[in-house]
Amino acid sequence: MRLIITLERDETGMVVAACPAIPGCVSQGKTEEEATANIREAIALCLEARAESGMPLTVAVREIEVTA
Repeated sequence: MRLIITLERDETGMVVAACPAIPGCVSQGKTEEEATANIREAIALCLEARAESGMPLTVAVREIEVTA
């Protein structure tokens, strides 16, 4: 399964990683590499929990073009 993640540095300097296709699936790390590794683990756990609860594994995520 291929999923998009976002990476953003917070006010404390930590890199926050989130998976928009899985509501509430967020992790962090000191570096982008650490945050990416941590979000991989979080995604696996979130998918497992959603499957056990009978919830859809993901929600629809679309890419759109916006002119600024």
